[in-house]
Amino acid sequence: MPRVSGGSTDGIQAVVLTLRILERLAQEGRPIGVTALAWALGTTKSRIHRHLKTLTQEGYILQSEDTDRYQVGARLAALGRLAGDTFDLASIAAPTLRSLRDSLGHFTVVSQVEPEGVRVLATVPGKSSVEIGVKRGSLLSLHGSAQGKVALAFGEESVRSAIFRSRLELLTPKTIVSPAVLRRELEVVKEQGWAVAPNEALIGVNALAAPIFGANGLLIGTVSIVDSIQFIEEEPTSEQIERVKDAASRISASLGHVS
Repeated sequence: MPRVSGGSTDGIQAVVLTLRILERLAQEGRPIGVTALAWALGTTKSRIHRHLKTLTQEGYILQSEDTDRYQVGARLAALGRLAGDTFDLASIAAPTLRSLRDSLGHFTVVSQVEPEGVRVLATVPGKSSVEIGVKRGSLLSLHGSAQGKVALAFGEESVRSAIFRSRLELLTPKTIVSPAVLRRELEVVKEQGWAVAPNEALIGVNALAAPIFGANGLLIGTVSIVDSIQFIEEEPTSEQIERVKDAASRISASLGHVS
């Protein structure tokens, strides 16, 4: 998280510090003291304390009577729920999704991570006269799709554990159904920041996907390109990889994620 520079707490600096405090408390998920907050945000305890007092008075945060530490309050939680109700990943990602299609020509997709798979939210058709893609609303498998591998690699441990304990469906002769092999594949995906699934969901089709993160640093979804294996090979081109990763970064930034 960026440091908040010193100086006056008036105007923009005061707003920035207030937002950083709220972000930090939400990320911690547990009560945190003034000293720890000041250290994390690179500012003084006196500046932090003034902001905490106001936020507490307004009900956005709570102070423990026993430990004097601070945590997220009911008003901030309610605001988060309200924002969640109006959150629309498809709309936020639309400009970047279209730009990605224009730059590479492939069918482009934004998907949302769910416990049972990856849900296709929005698509932009490719430039080819023969369309290869996925339907909006469809649920892609976690083990047999590039989007699903990204969800497993960057998502919750509980979901990974459940997949490794389950019987993996053989979608094509190329689908990974060995938990050990899938585990090694996910390690590679986590390291390189992208995934492919050549011939694994459908023979002749490949996808290249990268993760989308929210402001809290948690995985929200994926952005991907889909096309014939002829045009997205098992080892994608460096341009394809970089443009998909850049699109994921731009969408994540639009959601408030700071890399």
